[in-house]
Amino acid sequence: MTATLYRLEGCPYCEKVVDELDELGVDYESVWVEGLHSKRDEVKRVSGQRQVPVLVDEQRGLTMAESDRILEALAESYA
Repeated sequence: MTATLYRLEGCPYCEKVVDELDELGVDYESVWVEGLHSKRDEVKRVSGQRQVPVLVDEQRGLTMAESDRILEALAESYA
């Protein structure tokens, strides 16, 4: 597994990324995070902030937040 997606249940931005990952056939693991920003210590540890979605792509050496940036990177890397 080379990609990890930190996501929140019911988050529409997270779902946009999930849809694109699935469409591109990218193998990834979902890590479900807490609803409260103050409880998202693991997200802060890997990305330096507490916002989701966050995609960590070890194969490409990328860690990024913000769904639009993630979608752009996926299009460049996997499309």
